[in-house]
Amino acid sequence: MAANKKKKPVILITNDDGITAPGIKNLVEAVKELGQVVVVAPDKPQSGMGHAVTIGQPLRMNKVDIFDGVEAWQTSGTPVDCVKLAVDKVLHRKPDLCLSGINHGANHSINVIYSGTMSAAMEASIESIPSIGFSLLDFNIEADFTAARFFVHQIVSSLLATTMDKHLLLNVNIPAVPKQLIKGIKICRQAYAKYEEDFDERKDPNGKKYYWLTGKFINFDKAKDTDVWALANNYVSVVPVQFDLTNYTLKQQLKKSKLFR
Repeated sequence: MAANKKKKPVILITNDDGITAPGIKNLVEAVKELGQVVVVAPDKPQSGMGHAVTIGQPLRMNKVDIFDGVEAWQTSGTPVDCVKLAVDKVLHRKPDLCLSGINHGANHSINVIYSGTMSAAMEASIESIPSIGFSLLDFNIEADFTAARFFVHQIVSSLLATTMDKHLLLNVNIPAVPKQLIKGIKICRQAYAKYEEDFDERKDPNGKKYYWLTGKFINFDKAKDTDVWALANNYVSVVPVQFDLTNYTLKQQLKKSKLFR
């Protein structure tokens, strides 16, 4: 009797740019031969939503025919809603891996806090589903995803060949340069960088004030082991992330102090 073929892993794909974004199409193309791919993604852009969930209004979800040979659903919810709905109402089980992206634009350093892409991956990790968020440092709708597809395939296939921790959560950013200029993959830490923000005050046609968020990104961390440094030097950055926000060093200091006694 012939040996049974190994069952393909179930790969859930979502994003925050919306189900019609080029990034998610390229993500599907990069991994669809590696497993049984199912897409559940927002029906419109949800960038900057962070870990928001929909409360107090109904969620809509309907099946769509967008990706050749791949089951896909669009929802009215946030990226985190998509992961929850996928597990409970589409797959009726936890997938073997959750992939989020490919985001249009960077999700390095402090962006991980605001990112809908990374929050979807984090929600999966909270639910004991290994997960990865992928981002390309190019906001252009016509961005070239050639290099991104190559490295997504390489990273995902390598992880699927191992026994993954159930809370695995990786933040992967890819430089917006041709594949031949990318020097490799670097395991990094999150840089200390943030946006110096300003609200530009304007007036609408009725003379009423409104505000438009502006600002610039400033990196305060000049070390060479960060995601910002790696990307600036044409490396793919891989940052292991966790949802446990406990500051363990401060916890020990507080326990030793008399501050709260």
